[in-house]
Amino acid sequence: MSAPDPPPAAVLVARAESAVRLSGSDPRLALSEARDVLAEAAAVRDGQEAVSVALRASALAARELGDLELAAERLEEAVAAGAAFPPRVAQARMSLVTVRAQLGDPEGGLALADLAERDLSGTDLARLDVQRSAALILLGRHRDAVRHCDRAVGLLEEDPRFLAGGLLNRGVARTYLQEYGTAEEDLSRCAATARAAGLDHVAMLAEGNLPFVAARRGDIAAAFERYQAAESALFGYPERLAAMRTDFAEALVAARLPVEARTLLEQAVPDLVAGGAHAAVPGARLLLAQAGLLAGDARLARSSAETALDELAEQGRHAWIPLAAEVILRARLQQEPPDDGTLHELLACADDLAAHGWPAESAALRLTAAAAAVRLGRPGLARAHLLRLASSSGLSPGSGPDAGDVPFGSSAEVTPAGPAAAIAGDVAQASGAGAPTPGVRPVVRQHARALLHRLDGDREAALAAAGAGIRAAAAGLDAESPDVRAHAARPAEDLAAFGLDLALESGDPWTVLTWAERWRSVVRGTPPPPLAGPAALGGTFGTLVELVRRGDDLWAVTAGRRECALRSLGSYAAAVEATVRVRYGLRRRCLRDAGDEDGLARELPALDLMLLEPLDLDDGPVTIVPTGALCTLPWPLLPSLAGRPVSVAADAVPWLRPGAGPGTGSRPTSWGSAANESPPWPATETSGPQVGPARSPAAVVALAGPGLRHAAAEADAVAAAHPGGRRVGATRQEVMAALEHADALHVAAHGMFSPRSPMLSRITLDDGPLMGYDLLRAEAVPRLVVLSACDAGMAHAPVDGAALGLAGAFLDRGSSCVVAGVVPVRDDEAFALMTLFHGLLADGRAAAEALGVAAGKTGAAGFVCFGDGALRLRPAAR
Repeated sequence: MSAPDPPPAAVLVARAESAVRLSGSDPRLALSEARDVLAEAAAVRDGQEAVSVALRASALAARELGDLELAAERLEEAVAAGAAFPPRVAQARMSLVTVRAQLGDPEGGLALADLAERDLSGTDLARLDVQRSAALILLGRHRDAVRHCDRAVGLLEEDPRFLAGGLLNRGVARTYLQEYGTAEEDLSRCAATARAAGLDHVAMLAEGNLPFVAARRGDIAAAFERYQAAESALFGYPERLAAMRTDFAEALVAARLPVEARTLLEQAVPDLVAGGAHAAVPGARLLLAQAGLLAGDARLARSSAETALDELAEQGRHAWIPLAAEVILRARLQQEPPDDGTLHELLACADDLAAHGWPAESAALRLTAAAAAVRLGRPGLARAHLLRLASSSGLSPGSGPDAGDVPFGSSAEVTPAGPAAAIAGDVAQASGAGAPTPGVRPVVRQHARALLHRLDGDREAALAAAGAGIRAAAAGLDAESPDVRAHAARPAEDLAAFGLDLALESGDPWTVLTWAERWRSVVRGTPPPPLAGPAALGGTFGTLVELVRRGDDLWAVTAGRRECALRSLGSYAAAVEATVRVRYGLRRRCLRDAGDEDGLARELPALDLMLLEPLDLDDGPVTIVPTGALCTLPWPLLPSLAGRPVSVAADAVPWLRPGAGPGTGSRPTSWGSAANESPPWPATETSGPQVGPARSPAAVVALAGPGLRHAAAEADAVAAAHPGGRRVGATRQEVMAALEHADALHVAAHGMFSPRSPMLSRITLDDGPLMGYDLLRAEAVPRLVVLSACDAGMAHAPVDGAALGLAGAFLDRGSSCVVAGVVPVRDDEAFALMTLFHGLLADGRAAAEALGVAAGKTGAAGFVCFGDGALRLRPAAR
């Protein structure tokens, strides 16, 4: 029997074109079909056209499966195979535009687009516009990207794949242009179009960009909710998931949530490397380094930036190398004191930053270099650079890209997913994004003037100039745009640190306290609030103890009835090590596995001797404003505080605001959430006009979550202790309603603190978890929140002034006081303590006093009163 005749060339071309279309919905099947066409075309005369199309189909399928290098190789082969067919060569080059861009050469991709355009017509030209927009986004040319997508979208109604791609790219570009409403419309339309066409992977990419849009516009609650949904949808697509995580992480860095950003990037970078996303990898590493620097992890920042620098140099992206070098130098300064070699590198890097279009970063680093020169005894060199900065701020509009305006890379076939801020090669193409943002110029200028006054020995003038700079920074820190806030935060943070150094040098306690509060405000990205004068510390509300550290030196500022005083407490590292040992001992006690009573009996008095004995505290209530890892210390257990009302606060603003004080229910307008919003605040007996939903006086709501033996009995006892108290079901809907209408909420449920992503901390309910980010959706929150039977108050070592675990999430949202555990607490012990605690609250005791008495009588340790411990639900009993 003779072999069947090979199919005509036209049939093979048609099958290859079908494989091209199939690559978007079923890449594995498309790859198989393309291989079959290639095998059969070898035996067909005039089969080269089919070979070129089949190679293109194979490339598109490989790219969908995450192999960018193979995709590029196959497309180059398609160009060679189709040499006799110019339209086929142009189509292969069109597909190569995005692949080349994602492999690190967006300019090369645009050059290919220009070549392809000569031999394309009709809808292929519209498809080329979509591919072009991908490279333009990577170059930061967002207006140009929108223009090309606008031209393409109207011509692609019959091609849902490229229509979805154009909508996706336009949505990403509009996000960078801060056109958030139209960006969401484009992404939502993209998702619907793609789903209807069976292009689920494109729909997932569109949905994966929604958390990025939400975070960029400042809606952190929606961002986290959308991120979790997108993460589930992209499971099994590691490169796309990594790109989405990188996007979201960039927005989180801009929103001053570096811990969450670091967590995402540590997951994303390995997947980007494995997927061969060369354009995205160095940018993601650099962003990880910047997040590490913000979170205080100099080692991570330095190692990530060093690797990013090597990758950038290898890819020839010279404009971005100074940014990586800057992070390396700043991380080194956190790890070791400067020397002459470091000073030289700082100045050289500042020059490189300016030369490559990063004027604000250049000025900030030149300030750092001048401060280092002062420390090294080089006042002449310092003065020369400071005079330059003080006269003009050293800033001039540049043409380079802004780190917050250019995406890092992407992963979609027809379009990048728009992942966060690309590192691109040609700075001159970047739409003038390097112009300094509001608030940067005057901050840099005043910082330089402050350093000059310090060189002249005039500390008072230096402090005055620093204060003027902080006031100037407030406009940037209070801006709506996350990019503007992030850009303004670094110079403000540097200036606040300098002011705190000057204050400590002065030895004046009120000056130290003022600058410590300014420091806490700017490091969390909020404008410093107005503070009352020293007369506000009259002692009516007990003793305030604010801890301050610079390097390893730890100080305390105390303010009470007798005086405002500054005391040195020795080594911060030693205090942290002792805190770790105390927490370990308490966990052993809770588990009852072997006990560690002897260890606690030694460690608690020793830590008390280190931290509190030098302070000579007044009698009565004490409010502690800790620093770093000392936030996790169960302060009420220290002997000097035994039996006293003790509160732990993230800052002292409520005690220092004019007309405010503990027990008033008053919060500063800058006590913001991660979205930098002022939380609504309910009316109390002593506060001003009511804001938010109406609530009944002293309305107490209790709930019992699943999996705890005594939770239901505890919730019943809490409700019975208060007039009008009631139980609600442990469902998300009922809890969210209680948040907005209760004066006090008691939660007897398992809680989990997420140290790597505090916003993902949760409380377990009957119908699923209540997440930390869910709290940002509540229109109001109770004045008092009690989180029982969990370590919901636990926190890692946070940035000073930032939220402390779940307790901090409630406080950031507007609660005045949160009672929570900082170590695991046994269910039965929590039941006993909370029953007594609420009885005392119902009698009119203040929250911190009631907790101290209840802990003393029951022996249940580990609960801490966060925020305003002077809060009362009812007038004190007479």
